[in-house]
Formats: sequence, C-alpha cells, structure tokens
Amino acid sequence: MESGQPNSAAADKTQNSSVPPVEGVAGGGTSYGWVDGGLQASSLGNGAIDPTKIHSADLLHVWSMPSTANVSQQEAPRPLEHVNLLAARNERESFQIALRPKVSWATSGIAGSVQVQCTDLCSSAGDRETSAIWVSLNVPCGQQPGLYEGEIFISAVRAEAESRGESLTKSERYQLYKELRNCIDITEPRDYSSSEEMVQRLTSASTTLRRMLALPSFQDCEENNGLGDMMDEDIMNNVAVRLKLSLTVWDFTLPLTPSLPAVFGISETVIEDRFCLEHGTKGWYDALDHHFRWLLQYRISPFFCRWGDSMRILAYTCPWPADHPKAKEYYSDPRLAAYAVPYAPILSSTDAAKNSLRREVEILKSEAHWSKSYFYLWDEPLNLEQYDVICSISNELRSYASDVRILTTYYCGPSGSELAPSTFEAFVKVPNVLRPHTQIFCTSEWVLGTREDLVKDIVAELRPDLGEEWWTYVCMGPSDPQPNWHLGMRGTQHRAVMWRVWKEGGTGFLYWGTNCYEKAMIPSAEICFRRGLPPGDGVLFYPGEVFSSSHEPVASTRLERILSGMQDIEYLKLYSSRYGREEGLALLEKTGVYLGPDRYALDHGPIDVMRGELPSMHSCLGGY
Repeated sequence: MESGQPNSAAADKTQNSSVPPVEGVAGGGTSYGWVDGGLQASSLGNGAIDPTKIHSADLLHVWSMPSTANVSQQEAPRPLEHVNLLAARNERESFQIALRPKVSWATSGIAGSVQVQCTDLCSSAGDRETSAIWVSLNVPCGQQPGLYEGEIFISAVRAEAESRGESLTKSERYQLYKELRNCIDITEPRDYSSSEEMVQRLTSASTTLRRMLALPSFQDCEENNGLGDMMDEDIMNNVAVRLKLSLTVWDFTLPLTPSLPAVFGISETVIEDRFCLEHGTKGWYDALDHHFRWLLQYRISPFFCRWGDSMRILAYTCPWPADHPKAKEYYSDPRLAAYAVPYAPILSSTDAAKNSLRREVEILKSEAHWSKSYFYLWDEPLNLEQYDVICSISNELRSYASDVRILTTYYCGPSGSELAPSTFEAFVKVPNVLRPHTQIFCTSEWVLGTREDLVKDIVAELRPDLGEEWWTYVCMGPSDPQPNWHLGMRGTQHRAVMWRVWKEGGTGFLYWGTNCYEKAMIPSAEICFRRGLPPGDGVLFYPGEVFSSSHEPVASTRLERILSGMQDIEYLKLYSSRYGREEGLALLEKTGVYLGPDRYALDHGPIDVMRGELPSMHSCLGGY
C-alpha cells in the first residue's frame, strides 16, 4: 500500500468505514478488508463462520514480503516463511505482511476483518525490542546486540466485534487500563508546595480514576502486568496464524547526525489551508513543530517553505527567531544535519526586516551549529537577471557573516549568456557565474541522464578549497528507469536514489516538497496530486485525518524507502572507512545492488547480500 501506515495496526480497520481514496493509488492505501464475490462461506459449510472456532490459516493466506516489494491487489499468495532481519542500533528495519482471503466470514459476501498482534522481541538474555506495524522495528541506541525472536499473530475477527462501538478486546482494555493507571500516578497527591485547593482537586481526580478501574471490565487486568498475558481468546485458543520473526542487532550504532544532509521541504501554505490555521498563531506554531519533529525520524533535515514570484523561495528550518528558546532546541538537535536560515526581506524589504535578518545571523554565527546553516534563496534561476539578484543578496549576507553558505538549485545555464557553445557546457560553467555568491551548487539528476561520466565535468568546475560543495536533487525528472520517487516505480528504484547519490559522490541532497498536494480546506479532504506533476511527485506523507481520527501524519512507502536508502549510505560510509571508498563502490557492484542509474537491483535479494557483508566489520565498528 502506498500510504504505508507504519505505526498503526491494519486489523483495526472496519468494512463500514468510509475513507476517501488517494488519487493515483489503487485502493487508496486504505482498505484492509476485502470484497471477493468468488469466495463464499459455502466452501467451509453452510451458515455463518465463527472465526474463533476455525484456524485463521483456513480463512486467510498470510505471507511476508520485503520492504522494497510493491504489493499489488492481485499479488499471488506465497508460503509463510520465518522473517529474518539485520539491523544496527539506531536503525529502523521494515518488512511487509501480505494478506489475502480464502473465504468470506462476514456478512454480504465481505471477507471480514483481521486483527494483528505481536509479542515482544526477546533475546536469550531477556532484553526486549519494541515493534511497530507496517511492520517496522526501531532499534534504540542503547539496545544490547544479539539475536531477538518473537511472533506476530494474524487472526480473523468475529463480525459482531468489527464495529468500534462494540466491546473492547482484552488487549484494548489492557491498554486503556495502563493509561488510567498512569493517570493515577500523575495525579496522586504528594508533598507538593501547591495550594490546599490544588491538592483537593488532585485527590478528587485520583478518586474518580480509581472508581473507573474498579469497573468489572478491568478486573482481569489487575493480575496481569504485560500484553503477553492478555492476548485475545482466539489467539489463546491457538487459531491465529503465527509469523515467526528474528532480528539480529549488530554491535555498532548508526550516527545520530546523518552523514549526508538531506533537506526536504514542507509547504507552510498547504498546512495553513488544510488545517485552517492563521499564520503566526499558536496553532500554526504547534502544527509546524509537529511536522518538523515527525520528519526527523526519517534522517531528513526538514525546512519549511513559501513560494514567491519567479521561483523565489522563503526557506527556514525553525519558525521561531534565533533568540527564542525553541530555536536553540531546533538548531542543536543532533538529528539535524543542515538547517535553512530565513531570508526575511524576501517577503518585505523594509528596514525592520533587514535589521531582523542581521540580528538572526549575528546570533546564529556565534553558535557551534552555524556550520550546518545555509540560505536557500531562489529555486532554479533561469536568466542573468535572476542570477544578479542572488549575487546582490549574497553580498548583503556576506557583510553579516563572511562564511555564510548559499544553496542554489539549477538544471541549466542562464539564458542570454555566452558561457559556452552548448547547453550542457553552459550548465557546467554556472559556478563561474555564481562564485563567490553560492557555496552549495545543487544540480538536477535529470541533467545527467544515465551518463555518470558527466559528474567529473561538473565536479571539476568546483572549488572545494573555497568551501564549495556539490549536492543533487530530483524533481519531476528523471523518469523511468532512473531512480526517483514517483508512484508506480519499483521499490528498489525508490531506494536507489540514495545509492546513486553515494556512488556519484554528492555531499548533500535536496527534495522540494513532502506535502505539496492540491489545495484543500479541511484536514480530512481527499488527497489529490497536483496536475502536471508525475504521480507522487512532491508528496511523501499524508495527513492522518484522511484515514482515521489520528492527527499523526501517515508515511508513504516511498518515505520509508527513503529512510532505508539513508541508512544504506551510513552502512557504505562505515564500510568505506574500514576498507576505502573504492572497496565500498566494489561492494555495490559485486552484490549487484547498484551499478548505474539504469542498472541496479530489481528485487530485494542483493540488498540482503550487501548487508550480509557487514559482519566482517564488527571488530572495527564496535562502539561507533
């Protein structure tokens, strides 16, 4: 499913829920039950089927697939096999569970709903690993290395229990029970310096919560202290399909700060429109803060953006000014590899705006994180007039800080110039026009096509001794078969975007938008991709309100694969630190993972082979 839903159990969806589809996605990524008129209950006898009395294997096909597989609605069932995963600390590793009904066990020919539950992953030493379903396993930095094993249970659900209004399952009641217990812990009166009235209020709240916990529904929770003892009766009666899962946690840790700065845009205007927020209000700040923190988990360095005339852009990582306490929290976050400083005069060229900018730079340049800063002023300038504006702004900024970094994206040379006789040569000569007014030259992968040899021509024009860097980006192009993040592309094609960056030697990456779908005025509005763009371009996550009552964004499978690609870069960097970059490149080739923009793995097997080479590094990577 395109929508991914990495942190929510598919089982909780019901057949009666009405959810708008995602444009361009078969099924909208929202359907977890099935309508299959060709499969009826008669195959197991007449009358309604009680799934608690029949093994779920007789009702469902269940099998696992790798995270790079695009699971279609016509996917043929496969044998159920043990899932084996490998991961470092501070890494997320994912796979997929595919489900297909054999018969219908609900009414009106509907196959019915399923429930997914999982045990803890436990090592022989008793250590445990927390799991989440898409399925993703997040390995904490402090996790003990070793082999962890567990199970995932997939079971059919009785039709009368499919409605949210029906009685809670034992696991749901236990979760509610834990939350209520937590409330009591918070509100218990202690030796506070609070007023007598506050103590009375806390005591009253505590008494009320205790009365709720005394309800008969919670009587069987008091004696249990873990979900392992609270599995639903259908699982306890051994009717669920069991998927065995093993995770090997290696004795090294991926760095908190990504080695490759990957800066991705979030449209502030899309958030304002969809969530009906006024710019600068508390709700606006809260919404931006929520999106920023959510995207950090994908090893992405987010920036918010507002577009102006002729592709001018206001880009900023932190909504608060540099002297605000939240700003220090943002800029000092070790998960942030790069941050955009807002050029406020782009909206207003008043003296007040310029003074504010000067003050912003003066504060930030005194901080240790200043080396992560950049200004993103103009997206894909096309002519000398636009280049002149960039140079003018650069002169202003460099008067505030001589080591300021400016990022400029481009896919061609400026029109009306006499830089070179050919289009590509003019493109290569852009640094000669923008020096010293740009330090991060960010070029489109589309320009290269499948000719990696052209990278040498681009890099040869740069001056690393002046702090110049070469970053790349994808936007609209390149198209199939080259790596990009369009819908309909292979899973390995999505993941290969970062393989390409590493092989070509780029030192950073930019993506223009993560939430740039068509304008909507309510949170739950149908997601429509923008006309004129390839399906999925500029959209990597969806508002949770489109699918349920959740306010948590929903990651696309493409965003999950971007994270995997970012993690692959860390693996390749670690491997190269031990054996040299040439050996790292050789590893990509000999395993068949990536040889070039049109020659890379078409299935998941070579990825596992490449990752399997890493045990040889353990002696030098321990404690990284």
